[in-house]
Amino acid sequence: MPVPKAVVCLPTYNERENLERMLRALADKSVRVLVIDDNSPDGTGEIADRLAEELDYVDVLHRKSKEGLGPAYLAGFRHALATDAELVLEMDCDFSHDPNYVPQLIGAVEGGADLALGSRYVPGGGVRNWGLLRRLISAGGSSYARIILGVKIRDLTGGFKCYRRAVLEAIDLDAIESKGYAFQIETTYRALRAGFKVVEVPITFADREVGGSKMSKAIVAEAIWKVPGLRLKALLGRI
Repeated sequence: MPVPKAVVCLPTYNERENLERMLRALADKSVRVLVIDDNSPDGTGEIADRLAEELDYVDVLHRKSKEGLGPAYLAGFRHALATDAELVLEMDCDFSHDPNYVPQLIGAVEGGADLALGSRYVPGGGVRNWGLLRRLISAGGSSYARIILGVKIRDLTGGFKCYRRAVLEAIDLDAIESKGYAFQIETTYRALRAGFKVVEVPITFADREVGGSKMSKAIVAEAIWKVPGLRLKALLGRI
């Protein structure tokens, strides 16, 4: 049975220390990789272009400025959907998402899921190298979203995913406004509302070893106020 054509969308704002290592780690995963760079001031975009000339499975999408994680992924999704990709993945470039889990996410979709989530909060999943505060914020955020939205998914804020093409074609990408980690909550919720099968695949999430975190108070605040808004839209039949 042929392997589905899969594209990994990889946002890379200021990831010069991690990009080459990540791209080479994905070399044997039977995927194409779309690097999405928002004009990184550290030269990540130039490194991506050099590697794309060397590695035939790498493409680069340059954007003019940093607009947030959500808009970067949306640009990547649209680019992937304009090709013959059957599966579209998203993951971080900083190795907090282990590329060795990519085949497992793809396998979950091949096995019948429409959206496979790399989950820290199901049996077999976990986190590594996190302090207590970070653990509380992450687990609390997922629990908060799960309760407000009334869903059973345990890791709603996770960003390691594999979508069947039909999911992204159905969930109205133009209506998604979330820019930070609320984007992960919103896309999964829209998939559930549309009736797609979402499964959680256990992963161990490790904090980045090189480069700076993109987490901020604004990103946390957006997730807090976006979640009730999503629930209201659902009640009004707008999702």
